[in-house]
Amino acid sequence: MALANPKQDATEARIAGLALPQGGCLQTARREALARLREMGLPQRRDEYWKYTRPDTLTQPVAMPAAVFEVEEEPVFNDLDRLKVVFVDGVYDADASDDLEVEGVQIDRIADICGQDIHWAKDLYGVLEAKGQNPVERPLAALNTAFAQDGVAIHVQGQVSKPISLIYIHESETSDAILHHVVRVEPGAEATILENGPAAARFNKVMEIDIADGGKLHHVRAQGRDHERRAATHMFARLGAESVFKSFTLTANGVLTRNEVVVELTGDDAVAHVAGACVGDGDFLHDDTVFITHDAVNCESRQVFKKVLRNGATGVFQGKILVQPGAQKTDGYQISQSLLLDDDSQFLAKPELEIYADDVACSHGSTSGAIDETGMFYLRSRGIPEAEATDLLTLAFLAEAVEEIEDEAIAADILSRLESWLTRRR
Repeated sequence: MALANPKQDATEARIAGLALPQGGCLQTARREALARLREMGLPQRRDEYWKYTRPDTLTQPVAMPAAVFEVEEEPVFNDLDRLKVVFVDGVYDADASDDLEVEGVQIDRIADICGQDIHWAKDLYGVLEAKGQNPVERPLAALNTAFAQDGVAIHVQGQVSKPISLIYIHESETSDAILHHVVRVEPGAEATILENGPAAARFNKVMEIDIADGGKLHHVRAQGRDHERRAATHMFARLGAESVFKSFTLTANGVLTRNEVVVELTGDDAVAHVAGACVGDGDFLHDDTVFITHDAVNCESRQVFKKVLRNGATGVFQGKILVQPGAQKTDGYQISQSLLLDDDSQFLAKPELEIYADDVACSHGSTSGAIDETGMFYLRSRGIPEAEATDLLTLAFLAEAVEEIEDEAIAADILSRLESWLTRRR
């Protein structure tokens, strides 16, 4: 009699309700991803990289309902001149989206590519995700590669004049969205990608990013609004020589959010900055899991993560810098900090360095603490009410992460959102 295998049973139960898209140039990548998924099995609490975060609701066959909340505040990035690409519950909405014809970039739907035998995305779809499975397995990303039926392929060929804005709208309380994006930045090209919106009751997203020599990609996303939503996102990035990748994520609300970022610096003099700011209240768990590999000379990486937690909220940070043999002159920096506004909240951190080169400058640090009493006394002594003083000190705490955004207008918008969130929850 065969022994029960809970992990494999859970995996088969999850994929039983999903249809593998057939045909087209992505078919081989999908089948290989499904094979990887079955071999790994979906994550469980005993898995090392999931010991702080319960994956149950991300892996069960049916998504838990999530109410759609109406918010009077305008959506983030709304005042920016941008190219809008809209998805409603994980499905592309052509009527709400702008014309995808913009100088310097080619944008195609993954759903359309599925019916084509030849497309540039064939050489990227699933490739970085597959490589990112070693040394840490990421089965939810393999699930995505196998079953995602929509998303976009963004081919940046020059200097794109305005940001490409991916907007995720949540309308159905039981929606279960799987989106896969691929981004190719050619040598010397540059673009900015924005993401915002709650997306769905349960959201699984993968973005694979390949930046060629001298290319630059700026990425800013805002996750928020609908508090009952659950999300697991992955970014896999590969950087060529003298390329730049900078990503910032703002998260507010959400019962469960797991953001994974896997970056490989393969060309000399490459730069990768990954940052995040989150504010959580009550039934809230936010997990940032980052793995950056230095595999070239004179590369720079920064990880800057700040979390503000209260009323029993939980923050998680798992960050690693791996310096391969020969990756001399590496400059790796990692900081994760939490501001706990009460005694019920908690911050769980696992910073790591693994270094096999001898000429490097790498550092990491992680701290948790309460509001600075000296700063509070200073502000109160000048007549500022306690609640307003707390907000000012909280914004100052988050500022280091927000400063990683190069565009001043976007950074100012993010700070304004944070201030509004804090004001509403005084």
